Amino acid sequence: MIQTIDLRGTRPAPAELLASVPRALTSVTVASDVAAELIDDVRARGEQALLDQAERLDRVRPEHVRVPASHVTEALAALDPDVRVAIEETIRRVRLASAAQVPPLVTTTIADGAEIVQRWRPVQRVGLYVPGGKAVYPSSVVMNVVPAQVAGVTSIALASPPQSHFDGRVHPTILAVAGLLGVDEIYAMGGAGAVGAFAYGVPGLGLDPVQLVTGPGNVYVAAAKRLVRGVTGIDSEAGPTDILVIADAEADPAFVAADLVSQAEHDELAAAVLVTDSAELAGAVEALLNDLATTTTHAERVTASLGGSQSAIVLVDDLEQAAAFSNAFGPEHLEIQTEDPDAVLGQIDNAGAIFLGPYAPVSLGDYAAGSNHVLPTGGQARFSAALGAYTFLRPQQVVRYTREGLAGVADHILALSAAEALPAHGDAVSARFTTPAER
Repeated sequence: MIQTIDLRGTRPAPAELLASVPRALTSVTVASDVAAELIDDVRARGEQALLDQAERLDRVRPEHVRVPASHVTEALAALDPDVRVAIEETIRRVRLASAAQVPPLVTTTIADGAEIVQRWRPVQRVGLYVPGGKAVYPSSVVMNVVPAQVAGVTSIALASPPQSHFDGRVHPTILAVAGLLGVDEIYAMGGAGAVGAFAYGVPGLGLDPVQLVTGPGNVYVAAAKRLVRGVTGIDSEAGPTDILVIADAEADPAFVAADLVSQAEHDELAAAVLVTDSAELAGAVEALLNDLATTTTHAERVTASLGGSQSAIVLVDDLEQAAAFSNAFGPEHLEIQTEDPDAVLGQIDNAGAIFLGPYAPVSLGDYAAGSNHVLPTGGQARFSAALGAYTFLRPQQVVRYTREGLAGVADHILALSAAEALPAHGDAVSARFTTPAER
């Protein structure tokens, strides 16, 4: 079912490693044309476009695109008590971890009368996307909203697709969690159209444009985020999920197989990759995958994921080569199940979230670890980071100089402005040290 990539006996160069990484055949680039059409439709026709897209793509036409407050109240009243307790604990943990991501204000004294203040300011308005296609993700409400609140964002809009099983309403569990977090601007809209609505606004709905769009989604959501970047900010192009497990002979094959399947059940395009220096472990995991894939609840989805071009068992000579392959892959989720996981961790540069040891499965991070599960996918962990409070913050440099502080550097400014043939720059400094008569 799952392909094997054998890198033993080789030491590929970085470019060769990148070329050997398994990826899904359906890419963000392929989805861009469709996403662009949906965004343009929303820009042109607003609410009617969102209703028509819901009817075509979500198989239901919602009565309301903007969710009435009564829907949230009803959902909160009906929320399963056990789920409520689990969500409240998840909120507590994510809030604690997010608070550690807010940098303090720092003042640096350059010289007498010369200071640079580094401060961090939140964006004022954000659009948070919560997927709702093949599964329901109330945990994603927590992962989006809590860091935004911790960062100090004052205006939060949330979107999730309308559900045919709930008469076109947003899934009630998602509404309930939004209610627990005090979010009252909610829209029943999904996919690329929702991203476009956030970026450009929909006046007929009272939906103002946002400064930042965050949240996971399918490949069309990822494509839409790429298209609106520049009009609004984005966190990363969080598309179909992926997991990479680095494991050696000490790993429990049952744990590894279970973790690969846990992510494969998200989507047919989900990537599940094992990298190991143990042929025996590889064989044991492959056998278990063949069994689990046919007996798990979402067997058809898991089988498609594991059998896709994006999933593989990769054989390497040693854990150093395993770490190099992982860095080239840039996994959304990286598990390290080895005899000495900290030693491997020291060689890892690129990963969205890292799970160390046999008792830190990705499922822990998906729900209740305290870490954030909105992570860069498709190799974007090579240059992007997980969602956090810092995502909603912008660093600003505040320059505070006295007359004496400016005098101490004036000659340098004059020299540099002359060297760059920009004399007015120097004149702006000189003007502060001349009398009105001299000017």
